[in-house]
Amino acid sequence: MTDVATDQLQVWVDQDLCTGDGLCVQYAPEVFEFDVDGLAYVKGPDGELRQAAGARVDVPEHLRLEVIDSAKECPGECIHVVRGSDGVEVAGPEAED
Repeated sequence: MTDVATDQLQVWVDQDLCTGDGLCVQYAPEVFEFDVDGLAYVKGPDGELRQAAGARVDVPEHLRLEVIDSAKECPGECIHVVRGSDGVEVAGPEAED
């Protein structure tokens, strides 16, 4: 059994649902950034946006709560936070409450 408190998390943004509201960028600018299209994308530790559909990045341990909160508060319900070990969504539209 994995534990969300210790398991590596990954995050991705579904741009088809992104409203461009920007809460995610406010919560975790090290992880989320707007592109020229006005939509949010995840970015890797190198600072480069991951623009492929469904592209995931690891959530830095010190930003876990911010990234989870961004998924829970996102008005577009487009941020998916999943456990790296099994891909189960822990925050976002497909997470079990």
